[in-house]
Amino acid sequence: MSYYDDVKEAADFIRARAPDVPRIGIVLGSGLGDFANSVNGAVTVPYGDLPHWPASRVIGHEGKLAVGTIGGKTVAALAGRVHAYEGHDLATVTFAIRTLGLLGVRTLILTNAAGGVNTGFSQGALMVIDDHINLMGQNPLVGAHDDRFGERFPDMTEVYSPRLRAIADRAGKAIDLLLPHGIYVALLGPSYETPAEIRYLRTIGADAVGMSTVPEAIVARHMKMEVLGISCITNMAAGVLPHPLDHAEVMETARRIRSQFLALLEGVIGQI
Repeated sequence: MSYYDDVKEAADFIRARAPDVPRIGIVLGSGLGDFANSVNGAVTVPYGDLPHWPASRVIGHEGKLAVGTIGGKTVAALAGRVHAYEGHDLATVTFAIRTLGLLGVRTLILTNAAGGVNTGFSQGALMVIDDHINLMGQNPLVGAHDDRFGERFPDMTEVYSPRLRAIADRAGKAIDLLLPHGIYVALLGPSYETPAEIRYLRTIGADAVGMSTVPEAIVARHMKMEVLGISCITNMAAGVLPHPLDHAEVMETARRIRSQFLALLEGVIGQI
C-alpha cells in the first residue's frame, strides 16, 4: 500500500466510528492535552488503535484522538503529537495532519509549548504565530509527490491565516487576554538551544522557539487547510534567565495557564 492509502485507511477508520465530519482540527502540545477532555460527546480513540498511526512517547503528550463538539461545532482534537527528534521522518510526523485533511478538516489549530526568545514576553504568555522559520533542516514535502494531497510547489506566503489571527485576537479580548503576536522558529531538538543559538535566533527575527508545528503547518497548507498557530511560552529560552532549562518547568507552566488556554480555544472555535 502507498502512503496515501495508509492515510486514507486511518481516515476511514475514524469516519466509521465518528460519522459527524469534523471541520476543525486541533493539535494539542506539551501539557495542553486537557482540552481534549472538554470535547462534548466525544468518540475517543487511543493512537495505538488507529491504523498506521504513530504513538507519541513524550511526557505531556497523552496520545489520543477525540472527535466531538465544542460550541456546537464538530472538532477533532489530537492530545499529543510525534516529533522528528523521536526518530521519525516527517511523513510520519505529519501523518495525523494528512489524516485530518482526508477526514474533512478545513481549519487547523496548532498549539505548542515554546521557549521565549523575545525578552518582552513573560512565562505563561500565549502567542499567536504570525509566521515561522524552518531550521529543522527538513521539509515534509520532500520526496515522491502525490497530487492527491496537493500541488508540488505550494505557496507559503500566508501559512497562518490573517482571518484566524484576527479571530484569536477577538477571542482573547473577550476574556481580557492580550495576545502578543510573533515569529515561531522550529529546530530539530531534542536538546534545548544554547545561549549563543538563542542570540542568533533573536537576531534573525524569532520570538519563540520549539521543536514542532512547522512540518504540520506546511502539510496543512499543502492540503489547503486554513491554519492558526498558538504558542504557550512555557519557559524563557537559554540565556534569558540565570538557570538551566527543565521539561518539568514546561509542564508546570502549561498546567498553570490551563483555564486561560481552554477559554481562548473555546472562544476561537465559537467564532470560526
